[in-house]
Amino acid sequence: GTLQRLPKLMPEGVVRELAYTGRKFSAQEAQGVGFVNALYADREALIAGVMDIAAQIAANSPLAVTGCKEMLNYSRDHSVADSLKYMATWQAGMFRPTDMVKTFQAKAQKQAPQYDDLFAVKNLFES
Repeated sequence: GTLQRLPKLMPEGVVRELAYTGRKFSAQEAQGVGFVNALYADREALIAGVMDIAAQIAANSPLAVTGCKEMLNYSRDHSVADSLKYMATWQAGMFRPTDMVKTFQAKAQKQAPQYDDLFAVKNLFES
């Protein structure tokens, strides 16, 4: 599945060159084409870097993060028109104005917002 997935992650010309030639590419080149977001000098720097990113994500509304993840994953495999329809449906069912209010209040008070947890996702026939 690599050849099917890489063109969605990197420029097609780069993917074709790598596939046709079999050449390896450096971490710097991977970052340059957007295949990786950042490079770290060592394991400790990597852990610190990803923990910083995780803290930024965790500080956001769980519903907003979940919605972004759902929409990005759906949009990757569907047309823009289908993705916009899906987004409208998802937002209509999942939108919580309380998260926005909590965000604005926390910013006004220069505090971190406290969001409600999401409900656990269950299968259709699970009780």
